[in-house]
Amino acid sequence: MKMQQSRALQQKSHSLIPGGCHTYAKGDDQYPVNAPGFIARGEGCHVWDLDGNEYIEYGMGLRSVTLGHAYPPVVEAARRQMLLGTNFTRPAPIEVDCAEAIHDLIGSAEMVKFAKNGSDATTAAVKIARAYTGRDLVAVCADQPFFSTDDWFIGSTAMSAGIPEAIRSMTVKFPYNNLDGVNALFRQYPGQIACIIMEAVTVCEPQKDYLQQMQRICRENGALFILDEMINGFRWHLGGAQAYYGIRPDLSTFGKGMANGFSVSALVGRKDIMELGGLQHDRERVFLLSTTHGAETHALAACLKTLELYRENDVVAHLWRTGRMLADGVARAAKELGIDDYFQLAGRPCNLIYIARDPDKQPSQVFRTLFLQETIKRGLIAPSLVVSYSHGENDIERTVEAIGGALGVYAMALQDGPEKYLEGRPVKPVFRSRN
Repeated sequence: MKMQQSRALQQKSHSLIPGGCHTYAKGDDQYPVNAPGFIARGEGCHVWDLDGNEYIEYGMGLRSVTLGHAYPPVVEAARRQMLLGTNFTRPAPIEVDCAEAIHDLIGSAEMVKFAKNGSDATTAAVKIARAYTGRDLVAVCADQPFFSTDDWFIGSTAMSAGIPEAIRSMTVKFPYNNLDGVNALFRQYPGQIACIIMEAVTVCEPQKDYLQQMQRICRENGALFILDEMINGFRWHLGGAQAYYGIRPDLSTFGKGMANGFSVSALVGRKDIMELGGLQHDRERVFLLSTTHGAETHALAACLKTLELYRENDVVAHLWRTGRMLADGVARAAKELGIDDYFQLAGRPCNLIYIARDPDKQPSQVFRTLFLQETIKRGLIAPSLVVSYSHGENDIERTVEAIGGALGVYAMALQDGPEKYLEGRPVKPVFRSRN
């Protein structure tokens, strides 16, 4: 593959941008050395890099593109709205239209507040939970990777430089699927925890009634139950993972798949809580969300069209069906090579990830890098195996064939050692204290 233009721009980017890009998960350290440096354009589930190389993509904009890149009906809806203006000094009618659509779709969305990214929404949820309860501590699920770029969460990670210890100490953690662990946390900090914030599910499925019990424990201890639906929302179920699992959180946050890659997120929840950020109460005011670009009209138009297409085309069912085809094909390829204990899929078909293991069956960044390297050679960009509505049977067949070839090299590396096959340095975890 030709990479001259990508390589030249990579050098320039690191001289101008810390990390060379604006999202850590897209950084050079997350990909092998043969990865394309830049994606120039996309159509459906296919993308082309700066040098014209074509790939089938399975990251889909960090899961934000659920229909497909440059999906014509969504692009056209945004274009029409842009011709009317994108930002005014007073609210636009589409803000009410879009809030009503979310209200009608998500059972717990008694009120809706829009923003631009997930961190806006989760941080606002934490803030209003603290105001509502009068408490300071926030409890986050220790087994889930990311909730916000803001201090309350980043201070609890290995990349906590720049976050005062006083802020770090106000975030505590509990294990997933472990009710004893969260009960112990409430006993350790009685009357101090404002909220629990978690995803309904990442890799491991919730045990029977686990989510319902988590909500019960929160209520018994006077804390709010916040569900982060950035990833699960609009993949598990049109009403979110909360509808899939039959729970009703006090607050929840949505984004990513809401607008097929356009920048919009939402905090939704109980009216008595959300109204603290409004004008129709006599309690102390909460500066909830006030973003200049939070309700840009073209992004809301994209959101409305995306939700309409979800309903009309049963997009969620397609994600599950196509993901199952992919999962079955990849699992079969690994089993035929005798490495199904070393390369494993995890998650639901609508949101697949993979786990690369070394000869000792331990998760391995080196073997993950090798897999990425070999799939890139075969025309895939697959930091995960997340499908979109644009992934069709032909794409899945091509993908399974390419992964089968990549796993053939993986199998040899398990026998001979990865050093013989790996080109360049391995990838690294995002959350680390040193480069």
